[in-house]
Amino acid sequence: MLQLKPSRSASIDLKAPRASSLRQPKVANNPSEVQRVYDEIFDAAMDRRLLPGAKLTEAALCAIFDCSRSTVRAALAQLAHDKIVLIEPNRGARVWQAGAKEIRDVFAMRRALEGIAIEQLVVLDSLDTRLAPLDDMVRREQLAYQQGDRISWLRLSNAFHVELARVLDNQVLVEMLSGLCARTTLIIALGGSPEGTACSYVEHQDILDRIRQRDAQGAKAAMDHHLQDCEQRMEASDARAADPWAAFGVTR
Repeated sequence: MLQLKPSRSASIDLKAPRASSLRQPKVANNPSEVQRVYDEIFDAAMDRRLLPGAKLTEAALCAIFDCSRSTVRAALAQLAHDKIVLIEPNRGARVWQAGAKEIRDVFAMRRALEGIAIEQLVVLDSLDTRLAPLDDMVRREQLAYQQGDRISWLRLSNAFHVELARVLDNQVLVEMLSGLCARTTLIIALGGSPEGTACSYVEHQDILDRIRQRDAQGAKAAMDHHLQDCEQRMEASDARAADPWAAFGVTR
């Protein structure tokens, strides 16, 4: 039987949140079996341990998670609803992989929503106090990058955008942006090694500094440049074969 080994966790000192924890407020300390399976697959995809196009078979997932087929089906259905997994008749489930138009659409919506968020952020009172946790997150992101802690760096880089929106206390915006950030992560996952790209923490700090200065246009321009850099990461992508079981540390 396939066995699920514990996922490699992020450094405790870096406090890098799992991507699944950013999706929505947790209503219970003990998640359901469906939520547990959902979260593990979602986090594997967001950590880029599970690449777009990887096939996910129900029987193997049941063995990995020691759960029923109905649990796996429910988790995959929810992941499909959230555009993390694609389920095709007679072909089963695989991790979502964007087409050219979807890539353009996702980044267009990212620019629009993040621009709206910036316009609302710059008029808030007590900006220094509100942005202080984001400054700390950027410092941890830099430390993760410098230490070569790839998983923590990816998690903190993704969390920055969601937490920036959370400052506005608008849960609808947070949910919409977290969904788009997840799809963006899958889009750029095949765009080459993320370690070879510009340091995201530098751009994140620049965005924060411009927001703190209440420079809406400057902050939006910095965000657009940052997202353009992200979009360009996948231009020369070369789809790689993905072993879905390796994402969960499985030995066979």
